[in-house]
Amino acid sequence: MEHQIHIIVNGESVTARVAANRTLLEFLRDELDLTGAKEGCGDGECGACTVIVDGQPVRSCLMLAVEADGAVVETIEGLADGARLHPIQQAFVEAGAVQCGFCTPGLVLAVKALLDRYPRPTEEQIKEALGGHLCRCTGYETVFRAVRAAISAAGR
Repeated sequence: MEHQIHIIVNGESVTARVAANRTLLEFLRDELDLTGAKEGCGDGECGACTVIVDGQPVRSCLMLAVEADGAVVETIEGLADGARLHPIQQAFVEAGAVQCGFCTPGLVLAVKALLDRYPRPTEEQIKEALGGHLCRCTGYETVFRAVRAAISAAGR
C-alpha cells in the first residue's frame, strides 16, 4: 500500500508516494538521491543513517518515510552553503575527524542537533549526543576536538 507524503528536505518541498514499509533512509537515498546518510547496521545502533527531523537527530533506518509526513528533514547535503562548508563540517575537517567518512555525516548531524539545542553543551551532553555513533577510524578524540572547535568558532 502506498501513501502520499509531503516533507521539507533541506529547505525544498517534496511530495511523493511511498510504500508503507519504506524507511526514511531508503526514501532519501533512492528517491531523492541524498546518499550522505548510510545504512551501516539497519538496526539503529551505529548512527550512520542519522538525519535531523523537526530538530531532533533520528536514525532514518528505523523511521518509516510515512512517519516523516509533514516534517522538516535536514541531511548532510543541506548543511554547506555552496562551496562553503558549514562550521561544524569545517571543524571536523580541521580536527581530522573525517577519516574514511562513512559515519561522518551522521556524527556531524548529531552535533548540529546538539548545538542547535544547547549552544554551550557540557562534556556529558556531547558524550550523550555522540554515544550512539560507532566510528572505527577516529578513536573519537578527534570528533570531540571537532565539537569543541565548532563551539569556539561559533563564539559560544
